Amino acid sequence: MSMTPVEQLFTAFNTTADILKEELSCTYLEALAETGENIFQGTMLQNELDEVTKKRLEKAYKEINLDSFSKEEIRKGFQLAILKGMKEHIQPNHQMTPDSVGMFIGYLVSKFVEKKSFRLLDPAVGTGNLLATVLNQQTNKEIESVGVEIDDLLIRLAFVNANLQKHPVEFFNQDSLEPLFVDPADVVVCDLPVGFYPNDLRAADYEVKAAEGHTYSHHMFIEQSTRHLKEGGYMFFMIPNGLFESEQAPMLHEFIKNHLIVQGVLQLPASLFKTKQAAKSILILQKKGEDVKPLKQALLAELPKFSDGPAVNRVLDKIDQWYKENKSSAK
Repeated sequence: MSMTPVEQLFTAFNTTADILKEELSCTYLEALAETGENIFQGTMLQNELDEVTKKRLEKAYKEINLDSFSKEEIRKGFQLAILKGMKEHIQPNHQMTPDSVGMFIGYLVSKFVEKKSFRLLDPAVGTGNLLATVLNQQTNKEIESVGVEIDDLLIRLAFVNANLQKHPVEFFNQDSLEPLFVDPADVVVCDLPVGFYPNDLRAADYEVKAAEGHTYSHHMFIEQSTRHLKEGGYMFFMIPNGLFESEQAPMLHEFIKNHLIVQGVLQLPASLFKTKQAAKSILILQKKGEDVKPLKQALLAELPKFSDGPAVNRVLDKIDQWYKENKSSAK
């Protein structure tokens, strides 16, 4: 049976990562970052390998020529290998955004952002999968991207991921809620990390800070993203469905009312998530500015299963219709 391009790539990433994992006595994900670097650089960067291992790796590397694959095929092949590695040692913050959701956010970005060149920021970039999925949906556009991630290993994987797909991305390995030294973005995409932020001193600098106890980090991410967004810029967040129902929601409401316009809330299909509590929506926000007009009405929709083609098309038609009525008049 012949393999699909994605399977070919996954096999190459997986086989070589397994070899390096053994030889370097490291985790699978660390080995995956190493092998991704080798493939991108076209050479073996690990000096400590013996000749037999080098030959085995060379043979595997020769079998794939990245130029013969599309960016999406490379992304998917690498993503499958990352998913395999994450099964070995799961951390709660290492959940990957479902592919169908990434594609849909990519569609929304191309719909809302009509500029031919723009700056895109993902303040919790993780392994870079959501960022790459969105970038691969933007055709004939020049995009400068910035990714921020506190986890050393995840940002290494994001860096390799971007290199393999030839996406020019600037990465910052830091706590995104500390001061960020990045130029203002036109667009923010982010699968918000949900939880409490442990540093109350830092949280005190935020308008969304809790009256007592720790502040929600996902609220702080929304504020931090707003600070680094140009007037009139858009943000596309994956949010927990209960975002506006928590005890800290009033501070978030107030912040949004003062600085942003809610463009839409699209509830994702429950079938994408393991439990009802884990279910999420896509929140679309626009930063207020001189030329930004208020909306007649926000876009509200419940998204069907992405496998249900006709139902998805009906929602896309609804979004088109809403866009014509609300956005074309605002230009």
